[in-house]
Amino acid sequence: MAGASGPLKVCIVGSGNWGSAVAKIIGNNVKTMQKFSSTVKMWVFEETINGRKLTDIINNDHENVKYLPGYKLPENVIAVPNLTEAVKDADLLVFVIPHQFIYKICDAITGHLTKQAVGITLIKGIDEGPEGLRLISDVIRGKMEIDISVLMGANIANEVAAEKFCETTIGCKILENGLLFKELLQTPNFRITVVDDADTVEICGALKNIVAVGAGFCDGLRCGDNTKAAVIRLGLMEMIAFAKIFCKGQVSIATFLESCGVADLITTCYGGRNRRVAEAFVKTGKSIEKLEQEMLNGQKLQGPQTSAEVYHILQQKGLVEKFPLFTAVYKICYEGKPVQEMISCLQSHPEHI
Repeated sequence: MAGASGPLKVCIVGSGNWGSAVAKIIGNNVKTMQKFSSTVKMWVFEETINGRKLTDIINNDHENVKYLPGYKLPENVIAVPNLTEAVKDADLLVFVIPHQFIYKICDAITGHLTKQAVGITLIKGIDEGPEGLRLISDVIRGKMEIDISVLMGANIANEVAAEKFCETTIGCKILENGLLFKELLQTPNFRITVVDDADTVEICGALKNIVAVGAGFCDGLRCGDNTKAAVIRLGLMEMIAFAKIFCKGQVSIATFLESCGVADLITTCYGGRNRRVAEAFVKTGKSIEKLEQEMLNGQKLQGPQTSAEVYHILQQKGLVEKFPLFTAVYKICYEGKPVQEMISCLQSHPEHI
């Protein structure tokens, strides 16, 4: 990376379930690589757990007891509660926070970065701007004027932390930076493919959470695996159609066959938190917000919020009718439509969109 003197300093912006799993990988990797500084800073939103500050627990006990309990973090991962202090002098920034908070975070960081800093976002979501769709990477790029790659894949955080084998995808605009992040993040059990179709990679990561909510509704209705397979297939069709309409560059169908596409979609529809909460939504009759509080220990759900953003973008463009599955998820979550509408949308879904 041009302009950097000495080993590259890494800062992880975020420390939830996925952020902590990634910190475990990065902390262990940099110990053996001269290219990277051996100390990794991790920005932690300060909370009090049983009378102790979360940052103190991480720095003394080397475990994020709230968001990734049961897994030791490397001792060279240092929790920092002050965001500007965490990012100061960082060459490589790894963004891994709920997408709802990205503007606030960008505003706090802007002006505190080195000239040569580059970033990667692991954030799954999109932003609904005045002109329609904005990718989270575009928000960061626009606010901070740094190059941003994206990492998306079939990566359930606890399985990654347990070092179970999985694949993931890095999408980049500048190949050199994508390969640099691959070097930082890859392990024998966390295999990375780098592609230059960054926008499609990111859109896959956001949209699959909407499909997972639909899959969870079907589980709540006890529809069985055949129905869930239909949700996955029709959801994938809508993901591809959406990417073709909204991605600025050429959309490669091959990208949907990478880990960020079909693999992540399947994993999320069977194992993710969006599926789990959507199932509980059907069985308990409680609101999404209430279930978030009860089931996610303070973590945010991405699927319902992304469905709302996508719905508003489709409304702006007069395209709601072309995306019945995305629309059904939104209306069940936010407009009080009966969950059975999920099945109706599958029954009447067009063969081609």
